[in-house]
Amino acid sequence: MPSEKVPFYDPVPPTYDEALAGSSRGWTPSHTRDAIDERNATETESRSLLPRGGGDSSGHGQGSSRRPDGYRAPTVETDDEDSLWDSDSDADETDQVRREMEELEIDEPNRTGGSLWGKRIGFNLSLPAWKWSWRPRLPRIRIRLPSRPSAAPADSTAAAAEEAAVDREDLDNVRSWMRDFAFPKVNSMMVIVTVARLLALAIVIGFMYFLFASGMLTGLTNGVNNGGMRFDPEDLRVHLQKSVDPRRMRAAVKIFSSYAHIAGTEGDYATALDVESMFNKAGLDIVEMDDYYVYLNYPRENGRTVQILDESGDYAVWTAALEEVERGGETAGKQTPVFHGHSKSGDVRGPLIYANYGSREDYQKIKDMGINVTGAIALVRYYGTQTDRGLKVKGAELAGFAGCIIYSDPIDDGFLKGDVAPNGRYMPEDGVQRGSVSLMSWVVGDVLTPGWESKKEVPRLKVNETPGLVQIPSLPLSWRDAQVLLKNLQGFGQKVPAEWKGGVPEVDEWWTGNSSSPVVRLQNEQDENEKQPIWNVYGKIIGMEQSAKSIILGNHRDAWAFGATDPHTGTAIMVELARIFGDLVDRGWRPLRSIEFMSWDAEEYNLIGSTEFVEKNLDSLRENAFAYINLDTVVSGGELRASGSPPLRKSLFHAMERVVDPNFNTTLKDLWDRRGGTLEGLGAGSDFVAFQDIAGTSSLDLEFIGEPFPYHSSYDNFELMDQVIDPGFTYHELLAQVVGLIILELADRPILPFDMVNYGRSLEAWVQELESWAKEEEKKKKKKEGDNKSVLKFEELKDAAATVSVKAQQFSKWEMEWDRLVIRSGGWETKELGTARIEYNDKMAAFETALLDLELGGGIPNRTQFKHVVFGPQLWSGYDEAFFPAVRDLVDAGAWDDANKYIAKTAALMKKAAAILEL
Repeated sequence: MPSEKVPFYDPVPPTYDEALAGSSRGWTPSHTRDAIDERNATETESRSLLPRGGGDSSGHGQGSSRRPDGYRAPTVETDDEDSLWDSDSDADETDQVRREMEELEIDEPNRTGGSLWGKRIGFNLSLPAWKWSWRPRLPRIRIRLPSRPSAAPADSTAAAAEEAAVDREDLDNVRSWMRDFAFPKVNSMMVIVTVARLLALAIVIGFMYFLFASGMLTGLTNGVNNGGMRFDPEDLRVHLQKSVDPRRMRAAVKIFSSYAHIAGTEGDYATALDVESMFNKAGLDIVEMDDYYVYLNYPRENGRTVQILDESGDYAVWTAALEEVERGGETAGKQTPVFHGHSKSGDVRGPLIYANYGSREDYQKIKDMGINVTGAIALVRYYGTQTDRGLKVKGAELAGFAGCIIYSDPIDDGFLKGDVAPNGRYMPEDGVQRGSVSLMSWVVGDVLTPGWESKKEVPRLKVNETPGLVQIPSLPLSWRDAQVLLKNLQGFGQKVPAEWKGGVPEVDEWWTGNSSSPVVRLQNEQDENEKQPIWNVYGKIIGMEQSAKSIILGNHRDAWAFGATDPHTGTAIMVELARIFGDLVDRGWRPLRSIEFMSWDAEEYNLIGSTEFVEKNLDSLRENAFAYINLDTVVSGGELRASGSPPLRKSLFHAMERVVDPNFNTTLKDLWDRRGGTLEGLGAGSDFVAFQDIAGTSSLDLEFIGEPFPYHSSYDNFELMDQVIDPGFTYHELLAQVVGLIILELADRPILPFDMVNYGRSLEAWVQELESWAKEEEKKKKKKEGDNKSVLKFEELKDAAATVSVKAQQFSKWEMEWDRLVIRSGGWETKELGTARIEYNDKMAAFETALLDLELGGGIPNRTQFKHVVFGPQLWSGYDEAFFPAVRDLVDAGAWDDANKYIAKTAALMKKAAAILEL
């Protein structure tokens, strides 16, 4: 048997012309897959793990051939339509079988089929099996009626004699019949049998009445019509965990990261075809590709330069290498050039000035030193006090710089932390972190269509009008190139504070630079397309009880280079879970609610694919999306990190309690508790933003984190993942189990496992934290003005949070009442109770949506795309978690009256949401 399994889709991309020339499903790859026979044999063997239900109206049964559109191939291998019904040779045999069937006893019902008669609830119950030991028979009475001749004889005397003889014969026949016939003799045994049969008939009639009255037949009909069968919940969980195959995920990462595929390119389109093919082969009910037309930029050949110029400014005395050493090889094609997505085109020159991490505070410190930065080129490093690279560039723009260079310093992610790639996990000297510099905390999605989907003919903003783009050119740089720039700053400006010093070797002294610094040229000419096509791919399993309601799993597909860690650790897990859940459907299982798998495009530019989808389907998502689970850079270490909305904590913890980390021989929940882990809040930076902050869908972001890795560089490839970050793909397997169990619980538990009590308590804690922070900020700002009087008012907001907490506790008691009623009735749920349960679920999901500010012009002031009053990115800390972002922005700006108005508005929306939690 091979050491690893290949994915069950074909990975080799077509050329761009071939891909666009034909249907995605009609594309035939040029190579074969050697391990397909082994995979088929393995999957056939694995099907014995769960009982397979019999065939139903959807055609789900053993040996069936499923297609996403519901078509099922004929099972009779013949071209003669009449051969089954009109064959003369079979007629006698058919009649004989029917006669034998009429004489048969009624057999014991099949126990496997009996599970269909229950409303699908989370109990392993079965109806009693009745065996009939008698069959009804009527007395067999044979009566011969008198007969007459057809014509009278000519001789009347003879006729009379003959008639008399006939009469005597008839009379003898009647007498003989009367002697033979006798009424049954009534005795005690007959009375007992008759009473027993009447009692049995009454029981059957009563049982049927019970089925109709309780609504169980309705539940049966719904299950059969949607192809769903009931399985024991624990069996499903065990089967799911055992089905996760790290070898398949290893193969998936290898395939998806085998060539560069930034958004909108031929490599990107090839990965879209791969995912679409995989979803189809997984047997998902619906599979489709969805395209959008968005603003993207690409590096132009010979259009990027960083140079130090001579004193005249006419000649270059040094030119940066810019590009990394080629890592892909011939089979992968040319690796992605070094550039910034959504950067500004331009060719600027100015004195070089070093500004630490490029935060607003860093730029302000440079100004306070008396250094003139107007027209200069800023040199800043990644990470630090400002993690958003777009805000680093925007801060430089607002400070007066003409351009910005961002480099990777070894003190943050390089050799000073450990061995560098390819033998270690840290950034090597030529490694460059690409990335987008659009302002995703200001405008999310396509920057030319903020608030509406980017289809072909929709109106668009002008590129120079959108607030989502920076207005100065920028480029990323390796520390190998930055070393030369830092050396040339020595003696110019002022020596930097100790905390500003980086780890670039051979830089003996760190200086800020000033207007007399060496002049640097920053050239960034690029190709721009305002309607570049991108491709989302969707797959769906339709739920059997609430098909419109969905649990959504999303992962982006595009990458700045090869993207083994970011994003294809998440892609591999989504591929594997689609296969496992598709296989469960093929076995006869179907969830109560729909499960959707989403492969997003152009996430790396500005979360474009997911945002455009949300904007296109906004009303439906607010009504029907119960939860969104995000997968992105999900395996870069061994410590589980989770951020999300409080209702999802319960499902997360349930899953963590079942999954064991073999490296520590204990559960993930135990490891979480040991280090004091908490469910963090959501900031920005990945595809959950549009779902949580615009659609109001409770969202969860999961990842195993570790030390820094060569992020967004060409060193983030399969070899690094396979040999350094996750050998054996152990943490891929663990996270796939966690995510799969969460999806199973959210999609198939009768009562949606939302922790509303936790939401109430979290709101109370966050309001308290907001008040402490805001009053401290108010005190700082007013101290400069000589005013120490506090004007911020939080009493109404604290009261609203307390109201939510009380309502949530009262509301959550109904689940215990439901449990009591179902258990008391032996595991059966009445139609009325089922209706109440569905309404209860809908109210829990609606609470998050009620926290959206949907009035005209509502949302975060000046950033009205973001509607959630609790979650959302702050204006100047996009990646970080921030609760009540609108209030924080207004406090940060010193707008006290506006802050109080929005505090009151937030309190009113929280009380409105609390009113939903009433039975």
